[in-house]
Amino acid sequence: MQELPSLLDRHAKEAREARELAPWASFSARSLGRRHAEDEDELRTAWERDRDRVIHSTAFRRLMYKTQVFVNREGDSYRTRLSHSLEVAQVARSIGNALRLNESLCEVLALSHDIGHPPFGHRGEVALDEILKSSGGFRHNAQVLRVVDVLERRSPEHPGLNLTREVRESLLKHETGEHWPEEFGARPRHPCLEAQVVDLADSTAYNMHDIEDGLRAGMFSELDIEDGAELWRMARAAVEARHPGFLGSTVDTRLRVKRIANQLIKTCINDLIHASQARILAAGVLEVREVRSHPRMLIAHGPELFGKVQELQAFLHERFYRHPHLMEFSQHARRVLGALYARYCEAPREMAPWYQEWTREVGLERAVCDYLAGMTDRFAEREFARLCS
Repeated sequence: MQELPSLLDRHAKEAREARELAPWASFSARSLGRRHAEDEDELRTAWERDRDRVIHSTAFRRLMYKTQVFVNREGDSYRTRLSHSLEVAQVARSIGNALRLNESLCEVLALSHDIGHPPFGHRGEVALDEILKSSGGFRHNAQVLRVVDVLERRSPEHPGLNLTREVRESLLKHETGEHWPEEFGARPRHPCLEAQVVDLADSTAYNMHDIEDGLRAGMFSELDIEDGAELWRMARAAVEARHPGFLGSTVDTRLRVKRIANQLIKTCINDLIHASQARILAAGVLEVREVRSHPRMLIAHGPELFGKVQELQAFLHERFYRHPHLMEFSQHARRVLGALYARYCEAPREMAPWYQEWTREVGLERAVCDYLAGMTDRFAEREFARLCS
């Protein structure tokens, strides 16, 4: 009689990691644990558990109504901060899986990397940093850690989500030594490979979707990007070879752009996988500690494609991010958040009750900042209309 497979519980998953992952990957069984001690889950690994906590958090749900580039009300087809995070997770899992890294760690880092972003995207971040310049400023990486450590509430026993040390530290990958938390000890040269993967997955995802959203919004044309980015020309040629005559004959503009954009992101992902594998092997690292102390990042494009990616990013910076419509949006973010900050500082009772109490622990200015950073675009605009217009 054939033996039935046993349950795939945490121990079985950890054993599978030990068999299948590369020696330089992060292993959940070796996690440094949580700030507040908890019993291990029977079925889930440490980072599967972290992923689930992030997905069920209030901050993650709010990403649906937070700006990636366009305010949510400008159109249903544009990316939001939530759809961007999901796309980053897909790219990160693809790269991490191929490189035999810890896919669950890649996933939780991708899903949580933007939950500290305020309303109105990077323009809101700049606005809050300007507003709080005399009080330490605003950095969205640091705010991510505040969200998962103290602002989210899921247990009466401790604040925050109580995520693992590896996730918490990796969320600060862009923080300088000046802002590095003492509890983490000396700042490593580089984060673990899974965090490096997410960093490149982030830029890969937003390069592709900013092309699509910029074309859809009419901020530049297909001819513009064909002239300005060799990566687009390469992707277009590959699509033409696969579907002869399609690009020139179709009247379905959205499908044409989608096919080229999909080919472009495939080219970038495949290059990241092969180039990173070569760098890792050449570096001779054998464990996470050696990855973190290595002189250079090991997840990166190969030299040939790196220049083409830089060219594409330069095109987007000039023709998309600096477009007059988005520059005007920067002023909107400053106006709304600046007025709300002043109003809440004058009248803290206008904030939600929990944040009124929070002022006693962190001070009025930081509590108002936390309240503003957690808002969605539409809630911030409604509060602006209610309190300031």
